[in-house]
Amino acid sequence: MHLMPPADETAGSVAATWQPLPSRSRPLFLIGAVVPLAIAGLVAGGFVALIASTVLDLPRTLVVACIAGLAGLVGAAFGVWLGTSQYRHTAWRLDEQGLAVRRGRLWQRETRVPANRVQHLDIKRGPLQRGRELSTLVVHTAGTRHSSVTVPNLDAADAEHLRERLGRAIDAEDD
Repeated sequence: MHLMPPADETAGSVAATWQPLPSRSRPLFLIGAVVPLAIAGLVAGGFVALIASTVLDLPRTLVVACIAGLAGLVGAAFGVWLGTSQYRHTAWRLDEQGLAVRRGRLWQRETRVPANRVQHLDIKRGPLQRGRELSTLVVHTAGTRHSSVTVPNLDAADAEHLRERLGRAIDAEDD
């Protein structure tokens, strides 16, 4: 569990260190990257193999199987790299001003949600997440209907804690 240390909660300050995602979320990032890229590799490889076997007048079944299989393996290997990278380079932070989410290494993106802009909060749990005690926190912000920030595959207790803390900020704004 990656809950922040309760540093002076009475004084209103919160530990503002970047929190990594739990290691049990890594397989979900891998599944999300490996499966689509392996399928894309198989399809692209099969298409290339059909063209190559027709142009070169080679046995179609053997060529399609070899090239599509190789392309599928390359796609899966790239998916492993991508999923691992996405997992390793996603972090979140909660401080007095609100929530921040950092993603990416090559193309870094940091999203900051000030507590006074939060409209409501949702927690989503898919079947794979429930099996690993993970949740996705969805923070809906003021603005257009598509204004939301998601923090995927958080520890379920961390997601509840974030929802509670940000919810208290909403209630304080309403008072």
